[in-house]
Amino acid sequence: MTDERLVSERGIPAGERYADVDEWEDRHGDGPHLWRTLGYRRAGWSPGATAVEWDATADYCFPSAGGPIVQGGLVTALLDAAMGGACWTVLDHGQAFLTADLRVEFLRSARPGLLRATGEVIRRTRRVVFCTADLYDADGAQLASSRCTQVVLPADGHAGRYGPPETDGGPPKDARG
Repeated sequence: MTDERLVSERGIPAGERYADVDEWEDRHGDGPHLWRTLGYRRAGWSPGATAVEWDATADYCFPSAGGPIVQGGLVTALLDAAMGGACWTVLDHGQAFLTADLRVEFLRSARPGLLRATGEVIRRTRRVVFCTADLYDADGAQLASSRCTQVVLPADGHAGRYGPPETDGGPPKDARG
């Protein structure tokens, strides 16, 4: 990378992966992928930030006296996608990440319709990326807020993921303390 890298409003430089926006959205070709399954779409992309939109339908809700409410795990998944996208923009090609911590505060019920999550990198160190995201409805009302800690790992090999379980049903040998 040259010294003329793009920089976020917080002064966090874009990583080499910032140029790989299509790879972030379509990492698995034509097979199953959360973005395709739910219909997520990128609505914004800049160094250290991303916006993801989703047209939530009643199919992803549970009933309540006031009408359908989007299930909280799906709200969390949308916020996580926005923070993951923001994290992706500050990584280099030899890097991957895993979520070490994720917190969500549900401020209002999410209803069917357009939902927009905006994710941002707050701080980037050599081994950790701290992100935040907010969720809004089509009227601009904030519905939820989230923070996460991403651990930066080498993109080669397991990238921090364990191998398959042992034949005896125990955890993989590389997962035992």
